[in-house]
Amino acid sequence: MSIGRDGITGLILLAISLFLLFKSFQLPSLPIVPVGPGFYPAIVLSFMAAASALLVLQDLMKRRPEAVVAAPDAPRRNYRLVAVAFAIVGVYVVLLPVLGFRLATLLFVAVLQAALGRPRTARQWAVLAAIALGTTMLSYFIFERYLLVLLPRGAWTGF
Repeated sequence: MSIGRDGITGLILLAISLFLLFKSFQLPSLPIVPVGPGFYPAIVLSFMAAASALLVLQDLMKRRPEAVVAAPDAPRRNYRLVAVAFAIVGVYVVLLPVLGFRLATLLFVAVLQAALGRPRTARQWAVLAAIALGTTMLSYFIFERYLLVLLPRGAWTGF
């Protein structure tokens, strides 16, 4: 049984995430704060390790001899969409200090969703708006209110 490019990538990412996860447990704990500086990195690195292991497993399962079945045509690669997504992220980074986190993030999520799959009905537009608003509000409350992270205020908007 051979391992492919996805499997090799998964193994590399698994090794990196496990190494960094081990290092995150070695960070000193703060006596004042119940959650130490390694808590959130440990969560993210645990998910990264699990996803990397799944990638390796998926690659191995795909390469099993009895699993060889006539594969359907591979989907077309959409390089234009990748370039558009990068441009949207670039505009978001530029607008963040100008409009502030809340407004820039609302626009970013809405525009990126529309670029990935343009809504065609009023209901789809309403779902897009609800997701953009919900994502922005949830991010704001988690970071600004719960974690006490100061998010960028807009030079034009003041919030």
